[in-house]
Amino acid sequence: MTEPDLIESAQPIGAATEPGAATFRQNASARLTYLEAENAELRARLASLSSAGDEYIELDDARVLQNVGIYRYHHPLENAALHRERLDSIETRIAEVVKSGLAIVKSNLFTFDNSLAKGRRMTDDLSRLMLRAYNAEADNSIRSLRVGNVLTAKRRLEASRTAIAKIGSLMEMRISDDYHNLRVEEIELTADWLMKRQEEKEAEREERARLREERRVEKELAEERAELDKERQHLINALNAIRAGGEEDPDLVLRLADLDAAIADNDFRAANIRAGYVYVISNRGAFGENVVKIGLTRRLEPTERVAELSGASVPFRFDIHTLFFSEDAVTLENELHKHFAARAMNQANSRKEFFFASPAEVREVLMKKVGNLLEFREHAEATEFMQSVGLWPESESRFQAVNLL
Repeated sequence: MTEPDLIESAQPIGAATEPGAATFRQNASARLTYLEAENAELRARLASLSSAGDEYIELDDARVLQNVGIYRYHHPLENAALHRERLDSIETRIAEVVKSGLAIVKSNLFTFDNSLAKGRRMTDDLSRLMLRAYNAEADNSIRSLRVGNVLTAKRRLEASRTAIAKIGSLMEMRISDDYHNLRVEEIELTADWLMKRQEEKEAEREERARLREERRVEKELAEERAELDKERQHLINALNAIRAGGEEDPDLVLRLADLDAAIADNDFRAANIRAGYVYVISNRGAFGENVVKIGLTRRLEPTERVAELSGASVPFRFDIHTLFFSEDAVTLENELHKHFAARAMNQANSRKEFFFASPAEVREVLMKKVGNLLEFREHAEATEFMQSVGLWPESESRFQAVNLL
């Protein structure tokens, strides 16, 4: 009796007679036995699926990237052009292996309809079909390859090779080790080339930004020098006129000395590209507490650079903890970055300048390197954030209360 039959034959307890009640109990017992057996079978199938881990392929790129961590080059080369040359060489070798018939291994003793010749023709046809399927999987893996998901592509290709070996086991057919290794190397080199090209593009963008910043600083210094020269000439003319009358003006003499010092400082900064301001800023509303950005600017007004960083890309303005002028600001910035390197937010790109550190920690390190600091604000005002958080929807406010406050 099947389970539906058991269910159909069951009757409500209150409506059953004594013999009917006995029958109902028997049916209920049989149904319980059936369900227990079905449950045991499902558990066994689930255990079987769980144990078949070798056949499972992780296709969730986000999880793969998280498990793999930072990208490591499989074949480190100096630049993307060298990776491209190596990739072209691999593609040539792949074509040669296919032409030589060594891409797939198969038996020459398989017979069909008691004919060895027919068996070989069938084996040749099937091997071409299998190789085409394998190459299609390899090409699809390469076309869909993105920076960081190389592990997924290699697993998919290995799964394709395993499936071909199972299907062609009767003919001892499989993808050769040498050919498979070539295609795996092709995937790795393609991933390396994509990563290197991305790094070079990022470096080019940063270099263009650096050159724009330098041109802006040069323009500011030139404009300031022109203003200083103009003011200095006015003072000299005024002093000459006063001295022509046999008098002297000490205030004008002091102002002229200050102008000469300002001109000397301007000339020094124009000649010394390493001089500038090291800034420590934070944005509590955007990145949370105890996250700082440590950067460098050569602007005459360093707050202008902070204002640019506080643009449309972040919801709130940055708070300035310190703006420290140094004649070798480049070295000072690098030393601070190295000190907090293990706590960088972006561990994949060292050119980013955000670190998990409190302003007080940065202040302590900075003081060890430069001595006393004239001004350093340890606590961020975060004015816009504090004005806004109380007006957020309730769910977002609770989230921020846990993560930012």
